[in-house]
Amino acid sequence: MVGVTADASQANQLSSAKNPMIKYMLKTRENHAREQDQDYSHVFRRKTRFEMFRLSAIAMAIEFAYAAETSFVSPILLQIGVDHKHMSMTWGLSPLIGFFLSPLLGSISDRCKLRWGRRRPIITILSFGIMCGLILVPYGKDLGLLLGDTGYTYAEPALNFTASSAGSVAALVSGESSSGPSASDFKFAVILTILGMVLLDFDADTCQTPARTYLLDMCVPEEQPKAMTMFALFAGFGGTIGYAIGGVNWETTHIGSFMGGNIPTVFTLVTIIFAVCYLITVTTFREIPLTLIEQDELLRPLSEQAIKKELKKKNNTIYYIQETTQLELQMASDDPKRVEALQGSYQNGYSPALEKQSKSQDVETQSDYEAPVSLKSYLKSIFIMPYSMRILALTNLFCWMGHVTYCLYFTDFVGEAVFHGDPTAAPNSEAALNYEAGVRFGCWGMSIYAFSCSVYSLSVTKLMKWFGTKAVYISGMIYYGIGMLVLGLWPTKWGVLVFSTSAGILYGTIFTVPFILVARYHAKNCFCIKNGETVPLKQARGLGTDVAIISSMVFIAQLIVSLSVGPLVSWMETTCAVLYLSTFLSFLAAIAALFVLYV
Repeated sequence: MVGVTADASQANQLSSAKNPMIKYMLKTRENHAREQDQDYSHVFRRKTRFEMFRLSAIAMAIEFAYAAETSFVSPILLQIGVDHKHMSMTWGLSPLIGFFLSPLLGSISDRCKLRWGRRRPIITILSFGIMCGLILVPYGKDLGLLLGDTGYTYAEPALNFTASSAGSVAALVSGESSSGPSASDFKFAVILTILGMVLLDFDADTCQTPARTYLLDMCVPEEQPKAMTMFALFAGFGGTIGYAIGGVNWETTHIGSFMGGNIPTVFTLVTIIFAVCYLITVTTFREIPLTLIEQDELLRPLSEQAIKKELKKKNNTIYYIQETTQLELQMASDDPKRVEALQGSYQNGYSPALEKQSKSQDVETQSDYEAPVSLKSYLKSIFIMPYSMRILALTNLFCWMGHVTYCLYFTDFVGEAVFHGDPTAAPNSEAALNYEAGVRFGCWGMSIYAFSCSVYSLSVTKLMKWFGTKAVYISGMIYYGIGMLVLGLWPTKWGVLVFSTSAGILYGTIFTVPFILVARYHAKNCFCIKNGETVPLKQARGLGTDVAIISSMVFIAQLIVSLSVGPLVSWMETTCAVLYLSTFLSFLAAIAALFVLYV
């Protein structure tokens, strides 16, 4: 235990921004990066709050896209003749594709050698896919009519939602669809809409990985927890506004009349917001190309391993810094201008003598730098992971399964169990109107969930310092499980609003803590601890790949949930089964989190 404490103390000293060694190493790299053909000095300095906002803007854009998707995709599919059974199955297409492609894109991102950088090209490709999805989903029906679809054979559609959810649990129970349009009437519309849904869902999920990694790459190690908090904050803010937009009846407004109804208005607003946020993020900082990182030691990210390597080269490095500082000031004592200049440089964390020493030492380590690993090795790292990564991935899988169950089916639960409505009832009947009111009320509950995620994200790093990462991680899962259990046993309106906060806390937790842990694993090169000592990892692993692996758990979770919720609800004959499942999964996640490596 003493050894562990000592190692932790040493790690804290090494990672502290006040450590003179780190200040000099960062300043040396910053000056060196400024001397390149392009200025990359921003990579090695602390970021302002406004710069953090710009780096995290893409998270808000992605959540806007999510909100539009979960609010309107299912009603659109129902209105063009897709029955509930096949509609539920379509939600499994995106995670099935994403589970295999997301880690691969992470590996490609780690090895991308374009001059534009490693992360921004992937973000751009995925953002283009999201934009295509935002166009195809609302306008797939119109495009299908242009391509030859026959359209409706009666005046009014079977469903008339102003805001809906991502799936219909009650319809899964009945297994029957009400009279309405047939998919044969909208052959092209069905294909285009499902294509748009897959593009939107897959690209939105996958885009979070390079966006997070880009954020981590641009921040010095001690800023990474704060950066992930900002990322989650913007995601929660985007979800809050996005779901609120879905709950508004735009047909009664001038904007809605001009745009042609609820769905076109919402998707047009989301598309504009997404494009603006994308441009804000990708134009924040230029990335250092991989070719320069491989060739120049001083352009590589400053990690704990690099700091320890510097300390090994000269055990009395800190003493050397102090002695060098005093020597330079003494030599310059006869020149007041030089004293003033040197004192200013020290206040900025820079020493000319130390920079010279650091440069010479870094040049010596060039030969120690390992050759770039092959793509085969990166792909191997996806399937062969250290135990710490496997247990973290398993924990994240359980968390996402519990959270996805809430996201995809919560508004249907509110419409039927809380408001006692029926989505299969005749249009404009009391049961149908009650269900529509419940769906809209559920959207406001999800808006509260997203808002609570933002508020919680502001304090999660402080909570981690006060109570420890392990306590914060597990408590978020337990609170969510208790909230869903209480709401399932007593489905009430006040419960919908109050216990939606538990979903926000869980989302804020899984949006930050796992990625902070992955960043620490890589920064400290610590994937395994035995007898209080770090065991070196022989396998080559990339940060982008590991972030993608953790992120890809959402794909597996969505696939499992989309295939299992229907039979479970049919067996229990109540939509409350959705919340019981969320409770069970969150408790499984809490148990798995007990075995996670907390560095």
